[in-house]
Amino acid sequence: MGFLDVTQKLFEGFGVSCLLFILTLVFSLPLGLVISFGSMSKFKPLSWIVRTFVWIIRGTPLMLQLFVVFYVPGLLFNIQLFSGDNGRFTAALVAFVINYACYFSEIYRGGIEGIPKGQYEAAEVLGMTAVETFFTVILMQVVKRILAPISNEVITLVKDTSLARVIAVAEIFFVNEMDYLAYGIVWPLFYIAVFFLVFVGALTLFFGWCEKKLSYYRV
Repeated sequence: MGFLDVTQKLFEGFGVSCLLFILTLVFSLPLGLVISFGSMSKFKPLSWIVRTFVWIIRGTPLMLQLFVVFYVPGLLFNIQLFSGDNGRFTAALVAFVINYACYFSEIYRGGIEGIPKGQYEAAEVLGMTAVETFFTVILMQVVKRILAPISNEVITLVKDTSLARVIAVAEIFFVNEMDYLAYGIVWPLFYIAVFFLVFVGALTLFFGWCEKKLSYYRV
C-alpha cells in the first residue's frame, strides 16, 4: 500500500468533506441572517419561537442532530427521506446547515444590535428607508464586527465535517476507517491532519486578508 495510493484515496474522502463544507456555508450564511431578523423581530411570538429554536440547536450536540435528521423521519412517520449515499450526504447537509445557521444568526444579531442607534436615526433624518439604511450604512460595519467570530465558526466547520461519518457519509475519516483503520493500518489517520492543517491555514490567511481590507472601518 503506497503513499500515493493512500493520498489519492484520502483526497476522494476529503473532496466530500470540502463539498459538505462549501454547501453548508452557501446555505447557512444567508439562512442565519434570516433567523437573526426573526430573533430580533418586534413581533414577540415570532421572536420567542425563533430564539427557542436557536437555543435548542445551540444547546444540543451536532452529532445528535445528525441522528435526528437521518433517523427520526423514518422512526416517527415511516418516511424514508434519505436513502443511499446521496441521501446520507443530504441528511448531513441539512443538519449542518440548521446547526451553523443558528450559530451565525447569533453572531449577526450581536453585530447588528451593536451598531449605535444614532446611525439609524441619522439615516432616518436623511429620508433613507430601513432597507437603504441597512445596506448602505449598517451592513459593512456589521461585516467588520462579525468577521472574527464568523471566521472562528468557519474554521470549526472544517473540522466538524468529520462528524458526518456517524451516518456513514464517505468523508475523509469514514474512508480511512473503512479502508485502512479496519485493517490495522494506523498511519493514514495521522496523515489526515495534514489535509486539515493546510485547509485551515489557507482559511486563516484568507480571513486575515479580509480583516486588512476592512480595517478602514473603525468600529
